[in-house]
Formats: sequence, structure tokens, C-alpha cells
Amino acid sequence: MIIKRDRYINFLKEFKDNEAIKIITGIRRSGKTFLMNMFIDELHKEGIEDDQIIHINFEDMAFSKLHNEWDLYNYVHRHENKTKKNYIFLDEIQNVQNWEKAVNSFRVDMNADIYVTGSNSHLLSGELATLLAGRYVELKVFPLSFKEYYDFKHGNPGNQYQLFTDYLIEGGFPAVDIAPNEDLKTALKKGIFDSVVLRDIALRAHTRDDQAIVAIIEYLMGELGSPVSATNISNTLRSNGFKTTTSTVISYLRLLTQSYLFYQAKKYDIRGKKMMSTLGKYYVADTGLRNTRLKRNYRDNLGHQIENIVFIELLRRGYSVDVGDYSGKEIDFVARRGNEIEYYQVTEHLPENNTRETDNLRYIPDGYKKCVLSLSQFDTGVVEGIPVKYLLDWLLKE
Repeated sequence: MIIKRDRYINFLKEFKDNEAIKIITGIRRSGKTFLMNMFIDELHKEGIEDDQIIHINFEDMAFSKLHNEWDLYNYVHRHENKTKKNYIFLDEIQNVQNWEKAVNSFRVDMNADIYVTGSNSHLLSGELATLLAGRYVELKVFPLSFKEYYDFKHGNPGNQYQLFTDYLIEGGFPAVDIAPNEDLKTALKKGIFDSVVLRDIALRAHTRDDQAIVAIIEYLMGELGSPVSATNISNTLRSNGFKTTTSTVISYLRLLTQSYLFYQAKKYDIRGKKMMSTLGKYYVADTGLRNTRLKRNYRDNLGHQIENIVFIELLRRGYSVDVGDYSGKEIDFVARRGNEIEYYQVTEHLPENNTRETDNLRYIPDGYKKCVLSLSQFDTGVVEGIPVKYLLDWLLKE
């Protein structure tokens, strides 16, 4: 079974043969390797021959001896087609020391179109940013959106809500969603969790004690959508017998976001137009991963779970997202894309005889778009000038 991801394929087609290096990032098993293989199939259809394609997956034992930039540089040049354009695909490249030096050299001394994937945002920092400034484009890959999941499951208005509850439980990792039974789905999610913790977090933290990391992850999964601080996490861990410090927790939180397992939403003062130093929130890349790890059903903390889905969906649509504050009233999300700003409130349903959800938006004096997203389709309409949309309709109209 194949799950088409047309948005991502179209992005790669748009930048094909562009001198910019295409860097594909996202959490493990979100579909980066599959996307790369699909694109290679597209190249074959266009007449690109095998000897023009150099494809290295650094998690394949066949390439385990490629440790650093010189190993990579020499391997690629040994397989270079010197008479035609080369298409270089480097999968999970964060495993190669100083890889960016080799990639920058390929850009200069080869006739090549270069594609790179990685499961850690750290690869877009430091020397890479210096070497490749202005010479790369990033494609951020997420687990399946609800629309992708809905289309794959042949959704229709009659099963729409049931599919949404399934999506909350199963999540959007493609390998999980095509698995034939629940036991395999659970095993795959546990495997994804373990690989992220061990390969992308514990290994980079240079620690063999991954229990403290797991405890922090479970804390954040249990507190989706709630303000958290490193100090509170540290105090909780110590009360449970872990020997840790606030500074250690801060370093682990950084690794958790770099691995794309969590995303941080900082607090933004809408009136003062500045970031606030008060507590931010953390959202997980996939609710299915969260519910399996915590052994929770989909109704557990449902309000914050749907908030989580909206947050990730806004990121998927290309927005940067903060939590808003307007004169002490919390706005769930302030979403920015270019010069565009949108404000969102997210709720299971509008409370009866209570206009809090719409009031929080109504008093913001600027003219930017404001919207309440409700999981109840009976709430749709306009309240005091604020549009209220059915969450599932909004998710399906990408």
C-alpha cells in the first residue's frame, strides 16, 4: 500500500535541478526515506538512468564505513557520472561527521542536484548554516496530516468523526497506518519511540541513563498544552528518585525539540508585540505516539490533544506558531506566515452561556483573521463577529 504525499513531491519537483541543496527534515519514520524513494521513481520516469543516481542511506550497514566528510567525498566521486548530471541522495546524514563540508564541495565541483535528509534540526545549525547560507531550501516533513490519513482510509462524511478518533489513537506515522493489525501498530510506535530516544537524544546527550529522558518525555506528554518549566520538571523528577538538575533538564529539552519529537510554543505579548519570558508550552509530533506511550485512550485530555493537532497542522501549513497573551487573556495560537497573522482558539465545544472562547479573540483590536475551531459541528457560525468553524472541516480543507 502506498500513501501519496503530493505536497512534498510537488515541492521536490519545483526545486528539481535548482542549484539549492534540498534538505528534508523531520522526526524518524515520518516518511522522509519513502519520499526520497518516490522522488527517485519520478526521476526514472523522466528518463534519468541508474548511473546518474547516487543514493546512500547511512542507516544501512552497507555504508557503515562512511564515517566522515572524506569518506563521503571519496565514495561519491568514485560513483560519479562524469558525462551527465548526477542526482545525489543522502539519507539520515547526521551520522556522518562534518558531512556539510563534503556536500558543499559537491555543490561546487560536480554537476549535481543534491538531496539530504536528517532527523535532527541540529544539522541546520552551526557550520552548515555558514557554508550553505542562502544555498539550501528546507522541506519539513511531518507524520500524516488528518487529511492524508482521511484520504488514505477512503474517508466520507459518514465515517469522518470515527476516522478522527482513530487518527488520535493511531497517529500519523505512515508505517503504523498501513499496518494490518493493532498489535503491529503498537509495536511499530514503540519502536519509533525507542529509536528516537536512543539514537537522537540519549546518544547526543552522551548518556546511557535514558530513564531520566523517558521520564521527561512522559511528563511533557502528560502535560500537553499546559505551561511547563524546566524547574518544575526537575523537581518532579527528583521527587521520583532521579538525580538531575534544572540545567540538565534544559539540555534534554533542547535535544527533544532538535529530534522533532516535541515542538515548543513560546508566549507572545500581542499588545506589546514581544516574546514573554513566562512559561511556554510543548506539543508532541504525534498524538498516537503519546497515547501508546502513556497507555491512554483518545479521550484522555482530549481538549489539549486537539489543540496539539491544530498546532502541528499550522506548522505543516508553513506558519510559525506562538501562544498569545492579550492583557492577561490567553490566545491559544498566534500563527504567522510572511506578513500574514491569524489568531486561533481551539475547543471541544463552546461552553453554554459562556463567551470566553470568542471574547478572548474579540477584544484584540487589530484587523487580522480570528477563528475558533470547535470539535462540535453544532457550534459553527459567527459569534459576536468571530467565525466558529468545525475542526474537522478545517483540517480537511488544507
